[in-house]
Amino acid sequence: MLTEKSLYRIALTQIKGVGITLAKNLMQAVGDEKAIFRESVRNLEKIPRISRRLIDEIRNPQVIRRAEEELAFVEKNKLRLLFFTDEDYPSRLNNCIDAPILLYAKGNADFNRQKIVSIVGTRKLTEYGQEFCKKFVHQLSEKIPDLMIVSGLAYGADICAHRASLSANLSTVGVLAHGLDRIYPAVHRKTAIEMLEKGALITEFASQTNPDKHNFVKRNRIVAGMSDALVVIESAEKGGALITAEIANSYFREVFAVPGRNTDVMSAGCNRLIADNKAVLLRNTQTFLEQLGWETSTKAQHPRQREIFLNLSEDEEKVCNALNGTDGMQVNRLAIELNIPVSELFMTLLELEMKNVIQASPGGMYKLL
Repeated sequence: MLTEKSLYRIALTQIKGVGITLAKNLMQAVGDEKAIFRESVRNLEKIPRISRRLIDEIRNPQVIRRAEEELAFVEKNKLRLLFFTDEDYPSRLNNCIDAPILLYAKGNADFNRQKIVSIVGTRKLTEYGQEFCKKFVHQLSEKIPDLMIVSGLAYGADICAHRASLSANLSTVGVLAHGLDRIYPAVHRKTAIEMLEKGALITEFASQTNPDKHNFVKRNRIVAGMSDALVVIESAEKGGALITAEIANSYFREVFAVPGRNTDVMSAGCNRLIADNKAVLLRNTQTFLEQLGWETSTKAQHPRQREIFLNLSEDEEKVCNALNGTDGMQVNRLAIELNIPVSELFMTLLELEMKNVIQASPGGMYKLL
């Protein structure tokens, strides 16, 4: 639902010189989107890192004018605005320090599904890569019907992943490097429209933003951050997929790569990721599910007695409570459940490991002993 706040949220992204961190600092200092634009110069000057030049930009009437134009576009096209404080904002992104403060979305996707996988790769996908992608997505859909697949709607691996998801009746989300007033590449428009029924298109860019080269790198961090795991189907020695894999690793996401022969040019990047221990070798769907701890277990659950939680800190007890009665939980899911940044959570997990209360498993999985 669009409100008066929507206008000021858009305006916050239109201020020249105000990036993600500074925008969040402004919100924290002032407390309200509207108040940022109504605050006195004297009070704004008291905020750290706010220069007079920046204050002039905040008070520039063009900022609100641009926001009004964008809000009109949002309303006309029935888009969703996702602010970083909203419940329906992709919660996994909130664990990423450089996540956008505002996203524009069209479609019916739930961006906070229990399990989300991103699939990327070369734009020159070979027949080997296409077949692997289709089979992998189809097999995942049989095991996890509620899975969401995220990619970038580009040529090659991206569009193959989206179309395979549609074929398998999975929700799929395309992250764009431009505004929602266009589809790039245009030949993918039909697929993009089909995705809207169960999935969505999402972007941090306002309308009239062109798909310029530098926007794709910014787009890639959302592809990496929205999911629990990233799969690289094929990649040459250099390419956007490798950049996305680096970003995913920095976000503590599990990265998988499909191996290929040493002579295969479009497998060189994947083979290097595996050799450098920056990605897990993706053999098949079964090992992928096992690595992430997503394989369905038929073993009866035996909730642990609360006595094991004695002599633990408050943070440690919260972790144990979250893990209690489960077969384990992936670290990013645990961070979301507890609303704790992954970087901070790791320290608590390490303490619990040293106390022999929890056990770490491949794929960033943690379970009670």
